[in-house]
Amino acid sequence: MKMDGIEPFDLDLTLKDASLDPNVRVSRRIVAGICIGMPFEDAYYSVRELREAIEWIHEGEPKGKAKLTTILGNQCDDFQRAIYYALAGKGIVLILDDLLWLEELLKIRGEFAGELHRMKRPTMPLISPYVAAEPDGPVGRFDADFEIGASWSFDPGPGYLAHDQVVDPKLSL
Repeated sequence: MKMDGIEPFDLDLTLKDASLDPNVRVSRRIVAGICIGMPFEDAYYSVRELREAIEWIHEGEPKGKAKLTTILGNQCDDFQRAIYYALAGKGIVLILDDLLWLEELLKIRGEFAGELHRMKRPTMPLISPYVAAEPDGPVGRFDADFEIGASWSFDPGPGYLAHDQVVDPKLSL
């Protein structure tokens, strides 16, 4: 559909770019790719909810473990599980940095979608990456009193940079 000579805007463009950019660290490229096609509000609030649960655990908030087990054991699509397991074990600092980065990307995406809607500008339809709204396979049953692993206390040290500077040396000329 064209409107005033304007092609429909692809609201997944930023996610697609981030998922392919070699200057974005691999863990961020993966989670950006997982979000392609997800509805705006669902993607943003799901990532935010997951980040909050992980942050609560990191800060020692007792409700954090219960929240994370609820998220991982829910009977909805596998979106939050896909995000969590893509980052699990990489160290709490990296996990939280990547979730905050993704949350901001999704927030901006949603705000821009709202602005385009208010301006009555056409957008490309989102094609859900999920065939159904329920899990595709077994969903674990988790005890909220689980032991946290070593990655939850891993300190990357003073040289850690939260922003992307990771370029595969094999790609450099």
